[in-house]
Amino acid sequence: MSKKLDALLKNFGTETVAVIHSLAGPRSIAGRRIVLKSSKIVALVTVDKTLSIDDKLEKAFILTNSIDDAWWNNKNVIKLFDGDSCRSTMVGDMIMVGKVKYNCKSSGWSRI
Repeated sequence: MSKKLDALLKNFGTETVAVIHSLAGPRSIAGRRIVLKSSKIVALVTVDKTLSIDDKLEKAFILTNSIDDAWWNNKNVIKLFDGDSCRSTMVGDMIMVGKVKYNCKSSGWSRI
């Protein structure tokens, strides 16, 4: 088969979801110290299109956690962060499936 056809067939039954880490830190604004939250996309994860939303979220969560190796070495993960390392996905982080963001809770996910 051609390279183009191989690429099309490889992606036919898959979907890419974005993993977004929340970044929080103290900032000074007008002399007052406050905490602002920002976020950054750290990875794209390829998941099976036929999975339920919850299963897609769980798959992306598992693949962006370091267990036996650094998570960015996992198959179906494209790292988007700068530098040599990045923390694992955790409570407070988000995953975007399609155009919808989901917030990771201590038990499950909530739609944003």
